[in-house]
Amino acid sequence: MALMRYEPWSLVSQLQDEINRVFSSMTNADSSAATAAWVPAVDIHEFGDRFELYVDLPGVDPESVDITLDDGVLTISGNRGETKKEGDEAVRSRRERGHGRFYRRFVLPDTVDADGVKATGRNGVLEITIPKQAKAMPRKIKIAA
Repeated sequence: MALMRYEPWSLVSQLQDEINRVFSSMTNADSSAATAAWVPAVDIHEFGDRFELYVDLPGVDPESVDITLDDGVLTISGNRGETKKEGDEAVRSRRERGHGRFYRRFVLPDTVDADGVKATGRNGVLEITIPKQAKAMPRKIKIAA
């Protein structure tokens, strides 16, 4: 006969995880959630001459990420597989990182230069730089005397 340790707070932790999952999906009004298993976090910064997006994609090979810009809509998609060693069966596991297909879309303003978009992947972060068109940038006008 084996003795098992009773841990009543483990059920509370599981309940909290489920509540967090439900409420996070309700607050995420992005249409990406309907077509993807998970949605990566993205930081967006606007500068005078460009936009920069920082997409958290740990464990995803940058070569396997698809980035398209079509008719003013930037789409980022790909797949993150499960991290599991062959032959090892976990006695217990807890998953907090999403896996499977991901998908994000951003509607860009007309002021972007679609031909100058650049993307690099480093340390699990995909960096996308989208320059603005020269005509959209503010310019100083000199007053003639």
